Amino acid sequence: MMNEEFLSQLYLKDTAFQDLMQQRIYNVLLIASNYDAFMMEEDGRVEEQIYSEYMSLNLSSPPRVLRVSNYEEAFTIMRVKSFDLIIAMPGVDVTETFDKAKDIKRLYPHVPFVVLTPFSREVSLRLQNEDFAGVDYVFSWLGNVDLLVAIIKLIEDKMNAEHDISQVGIQMILLIEDSVRFYSSILPTLYKFILRQSQSFSTEALNGHEAMLRMRGRPKVMLARDYEEAVRLYKKFHNNVLGVISDVTFKHHGGKDMHAGLQLARWIKEHDPYLPIIIESSDSENREQASQLHCTFLDKNSKALPVDLGKAVMNDFGFGDFIFRDPATGEQIMTIHDLKGLQYNIFKIPAESLYYHASRNDISRWLYSRALFPIAQVVKMHRFGNIDEAPAVRQLFFDLIVKYRKMKNRGVVAEFKRDRFDQYSNFARIGKGSLGGKGRGLAFIDSIIKSNPVCDNFEGISIKIPHTVVLCTDIFDEFMETNNLYPLALSNIPDEDILKAFLAARLPEWLDDDLMAIYDVIDTPLAVRSSSLLEDSHYQPFAGVYSTYMVPHLSDRKRSLKLLCDAVKGVYASVFYADSKAYMVATSNVIDQEKMAVIVQEVAGSQKGGYYYPSLAGVGRSLNYYPTGDEQPADGVVELAAGLGKYIVDGGMSLRFSPRHPGRVLQTSTLDLALHQTQTRFYALDTNGCNEQFGIDEGFDIAQLQVNDAAREGYMKYIVSTYDFHNDMLVDNDLGPGRKVVTFANILQHGVFPLPQALDFMLSTGQQQMGRPVEIEFAGELASPQEMSKGNKGQLYWLQIRPMVDRKEMLDEKIVDTDPARLLIASSNALGHGLMDNITSVVLVKPESFSMDNNVAIAAEIEKINRGFAERGENYILIGMGRWGSSDPALGVPVKWPHISEARLIVEMSVPGKRIEPSQGTHFFQNLTSFGVGYFTVGLPGDEGMIDSDHLEGCKACYESAHVRIVRYDSPLTVAINGLKGKGVVLKPQQ
Repeated sequence: MMNEEFLSQLYLKDTAFQDLMQQRIYNVLLIASNYDAFMMEEDGRVEEQIYSEYMSLNLSSPPRVLRVSNYEEAFTIMRVKSFDLIIAMPGVDVTETFDKAKDIKRLYPHVPFVVLTPFSREVSLRLQNEDFAGVDYVFSWLGNVDLLVAIIKLIEDKMNAEHDISQVGIQMILLIEDSVRFYSSILPTLYKFILRQSQSFSTEALNGHEAMLRMRGRPKVMLARDYEEAVRLYKKFHNNVLGVISDVTFKHHGGKDMHAGLQLARWIKEHDPYLPIIIESSDSENREQASQLHCTFLDKNSKALPVDLGKAVMNDFGFGDFIFRDPATGEQIMTIHDLKGLQYNIFKIPAESLYYHASRNDISRWLYSRALFPIAQVVKMHRFGNIDEAPAVRQLFFDLIVKYRKMKNRGVVAEFKRDRFDQYSNFARIGKGSLGGKGRGLAFIDSIIKSNPVCDNFEGISIKIPHTVVLCTDIFDEFMETNNLYPLALSNIPDEDILKAFLAARLPEWLDDDLMAIYDVIDTPLAVRSSSLLEDSHYQPFAGVYSTYMVPHLSDRKRSLKLLCDAVKGVYASVFYADSKAYMVATSNVIDQEKMAVIVQEVAGSQKGGYYYPSLAGVGRSLNYYPTGDEQPADGVVELAAGLGKYIVDGGMSLRFSPRHPGRVLQTSTLDLALHQTQTRFYALDTNGCNEQFGIDEGFDIAQLQVNDAAREGYMKYIVSTYDFHNDMLVDNDLGPGRKVVTFANILQHGVFPLPQALDFMLSTGQQQMGRPVEIEFAGELASPQEMSKGNKGQLYWLQIRPMVDRKEMLDEKIVDTDPARLLIASSNALGHGLMDNITSVVLVKPESFSMDNNVAIAAEIEKINRGFAERGENYILIGMGRWGSSDPALGVPVKWPHISEARLIVEMSVPGKRIEPSQGTHFFQNLTSFGVGYFTVGLPGDEGMIDSDHLEGCKACYESAHVRIVRYDSPLTVAINGLKGKGVVLKPQQ
């Protein structure tokens, strides 16, 4: 009896369908006279007939057929070309075929040789006197191309049986028959039935490619022509026999035995009493004995035999729907169509019926027939001891199916189907186009998680991606073309007008039902994110350029659908906003070549009061550009914040730490730093009142909340520490009246939630799998204290992965270590790498102008200056105080990347009396590094950097305002950066 502990430790290994049927028949040599070939090909060329049959059965790789007229031609062609199968049609001299077969076997012992004879009593009598030493099979040609497909499949099954049955668990149907005429008739019927059934069961697959591969998981047919061969096959594959079909009269101990089939059935039933056996006989007197052995009897003389065989195989071998019956009356109780149906009805099945079918292996047989091997093997292993165990068995079977479906959904981009999408669906696509950059990244993450089962229970947490559906780029194309939006979108009208036009346009009508199905399954708010072709590319960085909207989950389905549709349209519109167009120019891309996919996914988090947000969110990098103490660049770095991750993306104050050194956090290393350099506000989705008026500002429904307020409601447990003003110290809990400080101390130092370990795993594994340094986005939801006491600590959502710039040491040390007198700027906290010697201009924001009141105006002035440089095709060095790109004017100048796109070196100076962390962790920063833009910070504690302000002030300005000064040199400045050592310099021009 399985128990919960067994199930929790059980690892369901997915079936590698791509590794099945590795030995295939690709080239067939047909030896037939012109007459025989003509008779065979009256409906068209053999190869074309086989191809048509393969296509109708959804089979891949139909073989090529080459025909020769005689054996002389056969030996000639076999010397220069390899064949996987030889089929020979005997002429007048039947003996010649069998003699030549022995000659061919001596030269090519591993190539199967099949004799295909016309059916006649005379031929049958002549065959009894032939030597079959060189012949694998003899078949009787009945004028049906189905036989050729059956021959090919029978031999392929035999070639692959050792691996596929013994090692993978593919099921076997054992056919015992010695009549050439009969098995030539019954094999095509049996194969066609199996292939058709497997084609319908392939709907358990999540996409077309997987459905094709699942066809390889169909049961194999093994043909035995005497008692001893049947016993040998059964003994070899007895653990994987789906059923047996047997004649009654065939050879036993070298001679004809009129009751061999019944003896075989009796022997098999002694080993496996519930294995279904179908007895076929032309003698109706055998019906009674078959019934006594609990076997199904079929009359060979019946004209309806093919139909009867199909029904018997369907009912007995587990094909078709599963019918639960009342064991007392045989009455049908419930019909199950698929695995999902079994999952949702398992608790409704009466205990007597469940016990009856489970104890007879009916359920596992049904699962095996559908190629659901991992779950079938566990169900078969289970021993249902007595009917009192029914409740526990129901729960175990349910949990097992859930575990299997979760495993199957991971790492696969499924085709979205409304009737199959449920809470266990992981990643699906609507449409046939591209997933876009972020979509590909999420699919890649899902494949990493699938290949690392530790993610299911990583020290008490599960690492996963949110439920995700991608609207592929072809939907964007259809939307743009159907609504004729390109002329307007490519014009220079204001962003607001573009959005208005897009919101008024109509998405494809067929999409409404799919979007509503998503809303019905995912009962959390939805994030609607851009996933363009160019986003998150290593060489085409577009992080954060396009819009992301969050929409709440409403009880009114019509309002919900409108909100979701408007969010999708808003993301589409953002492709054509002014900033996006400027970005296209900066990256030398053409905007009408950009295609947009849209990601619709659950928002990580939970409802907390009138707001929805995760416990924590952040950005991690596998390389730490600013290591401190004994930290190494390869240890990685994380920017962490409470609430939605948009807070970090917008440049809010986050907590920075290395996941391999979680106990060393600079911002909480002193009480003063903790009180002044930690997060006091956070972002959350406002679910109190639904704003249905979408605007350019994607954060129109995002609320900025106070940490203290949320902590008072109990929503910041384990996230905050409390300032004890009486003792002037921090206490690592959320109790008491003091100010709440976001330190994450219970997580980083006390191990309540294994975030550092999980992030280290995600960064190192992501880097290993991607083959380059990576940046990831994540969000976490901590479990309640009650759940934590049970060992369930919560969820960690892996939201994104993208490459980041590596730091390679290729620079001449002499340049970086130049005479200080020649230095204009030096930094020991430099990011980037290489040499630039084509910059002549320096744009300086005057230090005395830096203030919260001035910084918004400075941003507008910088944008105008940048536009001028872009028009002249020139670059510049940009110097300013605080954090470039911050959305908070108190921390820095709030520019966006397009506003400084022509800068090739950006310098951040420290602000006296403030510790403002550099712009790591933001999309802005990702774009800087991906473009290879140099990045210096000057004035941090321990920094040996400098700026020769006297030199800059002494140079004549070509432009000067109250806040900004521009110096242009006659000859280029030299910028040199050693990224590995974090050193960078700017040399003054040679006089």
